[in-house]
Amino acid sequence: MIRNLLLAAFGLMFALQASAADVVGKWRTIDDETGQPKSIVEIYEKDGKYFGRIDQLLMKPNDTICENCPGDLKGKPLVGMDVITDMVKKGKKYEGGEIMDPVKGKVYDCKFWLEGDNTLKVRGYLGFLYRTQTWQRAQ
Repeated sequence: MIRNLLLAAFGLMFALQASAADVVGKWRTIDDETGQPKSIVEIYEKDGKYFGRIDQLLMKPNDTICENCPGDLKGKPLVGMDVITDMVKKGKKYEGGEIMDPVKGKVYDCKFWLEGDNTLKVRGYLGFLYRTQTWQRAQ
């Protein structure tokens, strides 16, 4: 009986960890205008917050420096750069952080959520205006 309780407790702990880390991993971003894959962004958790860094460029691998990024990010390599910062999980959504468009050099409020296991909806806000992208899990 104690063995069954321990197994159930470990199973529950594993399930809770899996659900907490459901967005963690690599995601293929899609260009809004062309519909082509643009980059691979790795979402990771650090100290209870979620971040997304560029892992790989797919469209313009020669364009690797952020010329339009704000502040200290200007002139830095895109690969390895955090473009999503300080997201907090609230229910099934992640919000409260920001997302940066390195092409335009603009920073937006951000929210994202899973739709199924392999689709991530990423929304950037500027006031009441917003744009939503669909990212696919990279295998």
